[in-house]
Amino acid sequence: MTKEIVTFKGFNKDLKCRGFQFAIGETFHHDGKVEACGSGFHACECPFDVFSYYPPAESRYAETISFGITDSEEGGDTKIASSSITIKDELTLPQFIQRGIEWIWSKIDKSLEQQIMCGSWSAATNTGNRSAATNTGYQSAATNTGNRSAATNTGDWSAATNTGNRSAATNTGDWSAATNTGNRSAATNTGDWSAATNTGNRSAATNTGDWSAATNTGDCSAAEVSGSQSVAASLGIEGKARASEGGAIVLCYRDEDGELIHIRASKVGENGIMPNTWYQLDKDGEFVECE
Repeated sequence: MTKEIVTFKGFNKDLKCRGFQFAIGETFHHDGKVEACGSGFHACECPFDVFSYYPPAESRYAETISFGITDSEEGGDTKIASSSITIKDELTLPQFIQRGIEWIWSKIDKSLEQQIMCGSWSAATNTGNRSAATNTGYQSAATNTGNRSAATNTGDWSAATNTGNRSAATNTGDWSAATNTGNRSAATNTGDWSAATNTGNRSAATNTGDWSAATNTGDCSAAEVSGSQSVAASLGIEGKARASEGGAIVLCYRDEDGELIHIRASKVGENGIMPNTWYQLDKDGEFVECE
């Protein structure tokens, strides 16, 4: 099998995977046996499957092309191993999530597994795996509880909720909320006066609207806001947060048993807090920069 397959890959902060150094825009070749979960270059066809290996709170992502000799694990997810891979483009978390939504839409049974509502005061609900619930109406709701799924809402005064693992809840409407309780998942919101909330471990809550909040209570997770007058709060074990100019962060320090030891908040520009910089709280209750 030598056809090219569009895939998605995760890396650590240094763009490494299992110790191998990659680079954006370059192609790499593996000599030797290609075996899923064993050898070769690994990537996933479904972006959300990548979250199982590289959680959104601490990783980088790229769109890739897998080709040459390929192998996949029977009964597994969409991960494949290949003898050659091209690291096409690095993707931001919102871009990566959008690719995941597009992948889901390309796979679902349009007659059975999707629900779309575009009227006002409406609701779209979906509990199927690899499915999507979308809503573009005002005062509306999109809810999805399936794994590898997406709940999207672009209407004002609306809500997008997702409780499935490897999933995404996205909302671009004003006065809205995006909520996700799945581990290794993402809740993103670009509307003003809005909230993005995630309670899953190793997950991410991001918000780009002004006067908004991104809250994450999962362990080893991240909360990020880029809007003015907004707050990023990360309240789990080893959580991290960052905010832009005019914003603020809230962090806590918990011991290994999860007991709350310290909690502290600060505006950007005070207490040494710099804009667009990740921070954690140490055992002494002091802000420390992190990656």
